[in-house]
Amino acid sequence: MPQASAHPGDPHYITRSGWLRAAVLGANDGVVSVSSLIVGVAAADPNPSTVIIAGIAGLTAGAMSMAAGEYVSVSSQSDTERADIARETKALQELPAAELAELAAIYQEKGLSEETALVVAKELTQKDALGTHVRDELGLSEAHAANPLQAAVTSGVTFSIAAAIPLLAAFAAPADSIIPVVLVVTVITLAVLGASGAKAGAAPVLRATLRVVIWGVFAMAVTAGVGWFFGVSV
Repeated sequence: MPQASAHPGDPHYITRSGWLRAAVLGANDGVVSVSSLIVGVAAADPNPSTVIIAGIAGLTAGAMSMAAGEYVSVSSQSDTERADIARETKALQELPAAELAELAAIYQEKGLSEETALVVAKELTQKDALGTHVRDELGLSEAHAANPLQAAVTSGVTFSIAAAIPLLAAFAAPADSIIPVVLVVTVITLAVLGASGAKAGAAPVLRATLRVVIWGVFAMAVTAGVGWFFGVSV
């Protein structure tokens, strides 16, 4: 039987945190890194073919790197979680009394009286000892459980889609206007990404949008400066 919600018209969005984090990271990194690469290369060598080749290479390498990096890093987190759960399983088998006392102490720290905390600990232990300790002692839940494959696929796909936007802008722009066109398109894209990510997580839209745009523009400015410096010095 599904659990009734106290506010069905205003649901929680914490269950989205895993894939949403990966999606925002992938999309933001895709548009910023490829835009920065295009702007930096164009500042040093405005030849359209050079810029497009650099953009395609950046998209391909970045998507693969993002997916692999997410899979490896989230797998490490998952390994740690599984190791903690295994230790907790062993402790429940070998030291059940100590684990019960530990659980009761956790509930006391949350505000329950000693007697109530012990009663709650005993009842929850009888129902699902391991699940209770995993949730209340280790702080793990299904909503926050590490999912390496989900993170890798989400980041790789969103990186590719977002990175394609400045690349297409560079391809369509006149040879002498690649930098301003890519900059304008990227700023608009960053604003849309920031607002979309905030809406998906029911977070404040303006703050998230400004954060994404400001940091993205800063990254492009630094990269363009490097490209201009080396382009001038050659």
